[in-house]
Amino acid sequence: MSWPLRFPLLFLVLLSSTVYPAAQERGRIDCNALSSRILKQVIHYCVELPPGYDASSSRRYRVLYFLHGLGENEQTLLNGGGWNLIEDLRQQRKISDFLIVVPEGRRSFYINSADGNVRYSDFFLVEFMPYIEKKYRIRADRAARAITGISMGGYGALGFAFAHPELFSSVSAQSAALITETPEELSAAERAGTSLGTLLGPVFGQPIDVPHWNKNSIFVLAKKHKAGLQKLSIYLNCGQQDDFGFDRGAVALHNELHAEGVPHEYHLYPGDHSIKYFLTHIGETLEFHSQAFDRR
Repeated sequence: MSWPLRFPLLFLVLLSSTVYPAAQERGRIDCNALSSRILKQVIHYCVELPPGYDASSSRRYRVLYFLHGLGENEQTLLNGGGWNLIEDLRQQRKISDFLIVVPEGRRSFYINSADGNVRYSDFFLVEFMPYIEKKYRIRADRAARAITGISMGGYGALGFAFAHPELFSSVSAQSAALITETPEELSAAERAGTSLGTLLGPVFGQPIDVPHWNKNSIFVLAKKHKAGLQKLSIYLNCGQQDDFGFDRGAVALHNELHAEGVPHEYHLYPGDHSIKYFLTHIGETLEFHSQAFDRR
């Protein structure tokens, strides 16, 4: 089992430089890389800059961090057709101007691995966000910072926001990789050599490290930080025919948040775990964040 979005590229972009010029009244994409001292490797990223960013040297913007899914990379929005959709939403004045930042997540699930060899969460919080918010004209405060993701990235976005509601004002997740199986069931899957066990083992341990699993469980974090989540704008959606059963996880998280009295927006729509589903609903997630920004 693997969880990349299953699709042919809607259009092919040939990468000839790190900066992509755009037409008048459109934004542009700046792709670059950071040599991480924490991860001890180069991490690539892309930033979608709104129209007018280059024309003003003083305006500071809000930022939405976008975490890609397993099997994808920092160019997911660019290659998958998302950038054109974002530009259309801006021209229709359905979303305001904010930066969208997509870091390379590889297969990290956006957390520190159980063995401590890959400290992605530390990298993102301690190194990447401060770097981005210094390099670009971004307001480095909670009210101006949001996070979203799809599939593995949805798990990562919820994990960052639920663990650190003091850092983010809103969070959304599409088809988040919310796994309802127990660590014991997952360890059995590892021993059986299933693809699920192969994917989870390098991050969560072989067998699954139960304390580490619980520390990073979205459901546990929802209980632990329910007071902080009261001030966090939360949005979830998932396809009712999700190929990997993440709709069950979405239902479970909705029920958990409801039980804890945490306000949130939640939708189960017809659809599977594909780019078609993602592109159909990404607009409403971006509008959700734009409206959340405007309320603060």
